[in-house]
Parts: sequence; C-alpha cells; structure tokens
Amino acid sequence: MYELIKLTENDYFIQCPAKIGLVRLNSEEVCLIDSGNDKDAGKKALQIITSNGWTLSAIYNTHSHADHIGGNKFLQSKTNCRIFARGAEVDFTRHPILEPSLLYGGYPHKELKHKFLLAAESNAEEIDTTALPSGMTTVPLQGHSIDMIGFRTADDTVYLADCLSSKQTLDKYGIGYIYDVGEYLETLQRVRNMQARIFVPSHTEPTENIAPLAEYNIAKVNEISEKILSICASPTSFEDILSKLFDCYSMTMTVQQYALVGSTVRSYIAYLGNAELLNVHILNNTMLWQRA
Repeated sequence: MYELIKLTENDYFIQCPAKIGLVRLNSEEVCLIDSGNDKDAGKKALQIITSNGWTLSAIYNTHSHADHIGGNKFLQSKTNCRIFARGAEVDFTRHPILEPSLLYGGYPHKELKHKFLLAAESNAEEIDTTALPSGMTTVPLQGHSIDMIGFRTADDTVYLADCLSSKQTLDKYGIGYIYDVGEYLETLQRVRNMQARIFVPSHTEPTENIAPLAEYNIAKVNEISEKILSICASPTSFEDILSKLFDCYSMTMTVQQYALVGSTVRSYIAYLGNAELLNVHILNNTMLWQRA
C-alpha cells in the first residue's frame, strides 16, 4: 500500500484505497490527481514526493468525496500548493459538511460525520485551462458526483476517478453510489468509446481497454432500474423499495449504508420518474411509486 507505480515516462499513481495520480511536470515539480482519504494519506504521498527529490505544485481534485480530498488540507499546509476542482466540487471541498448533508437529506446524523464522509476543509479554486499543466486536459465525468472530472495527460494517460466500479465491487455490493443516473449513463457511454494509452480508475486496476468494464457498469445500472420497476408493480413507498433492494443484494442496513444507498435509490427513482417510467401517488400522507 502507498507504493508509487510508474505508468509512462511522466505518469504514475500511488497505490491506495482511492488511487492518487502523480504527474511529473519537469525534473523538479509534480502535481497530484486527488490526495487520498485522510491526513495520513497526505503524509505518505508527501513522503513519496520528497524522497524522489520532487516538490508539489498543485492538487487537481476529480471530485469532492472524502476519500479523494482527505489529504488536501495536510498537503496544502505543508507545501502551500494550490488545489483545483470543478464547479460545485469547489464548494463541497471548501465546505465538506455539504457531503454528508446531501447524502442524508438534512443535517447529518452523528454516524455520518467521520473521515469517510466528512473530510477536512481545504481551499480549492475553480479550475480552468490556465490552471492546467501543459498537455493536460480535463475529461467531463458527471454522474457519480455533481461535477466530477477526470484528466488526460500529455503522455495520454486518462485518470477516470470514480466513474466506474470494479466488477468485483459491483458483484459484492450490488449498488454503487450515483448522484445523477442519467448523466452517469451518458458518462459511461462516452468512456466506453474512449481511446488512450492507459486508463486509471480510482478503485480498480489500470487497463488499456476500458470498454468491457464500462459495459459491465452500464448493465448493472440497467439491472437496478429494472429491479426498482419490478418492485413498484404496485404502489410502493421509498422505504419499502429500499428494504427490498437491501434484501435483493444481501446488504446489511447501517446508518451509513442507509445514507449512501438510500441517496442513490432516490436518484434512480428520480431518473425513472423523469423518464415517465414511474408515477408518484400520495395516499394517506405517504408518497408511493408505481410503474407506469
């Protein structure tokens, strides 16, 4: 864990639970793509950087989930590096309480206020073309979070953040977190058709051919959509939909899983409702969903 893996002449990643991309800008400077899940991840990344005689110029955050920005504050305090993100991700990075609040749908329960969902705040700036190193471009990857982006480097490495889950993760857990199901499917369609020297997803192994994994993720989204429609053959409340999905995928309910999976299921319901595949009814002050 926390081993530096070389991909190309200038592109690397640090092996950790949410891979940290590292791009060598010249003989002395590097930038990071994300910073790991906490202060300790930031410390280990900095040790790798300094042991190679490099200095850190910037962190480019793909999105604001805690396992991707957790090392920001430590690294910025030690190196005075700049931190960049896109759109709403800037606000969530500056005000990380927004993340568990979004998941919970209100002020978060105490069991959601820990480092896995609530990172330390850091001073992020809006990214634009002037903030990027020469040869690096952003790749739009919305869906998993509001304004998630990836990065394509001058060496043609594409860092894909969390736009795909591994086959093993999907088979084990069933439902991965998604903010906007429609945009997520559009992102997967684009990624499926991408070409690059190598792709680096955050939570599975790098690959030269991303299409099969993208297709597997698309199939899983469609499978979950069909399960929800099947559950809603008759008017069904959100809580009953959620409970039946937990049973279907052999998941165990906790406060954290209720927030993560529950938020995702609400997104599926919105996606299906907006497509007029689900109708909403109010009966006895209970919101019910039924297949159209």
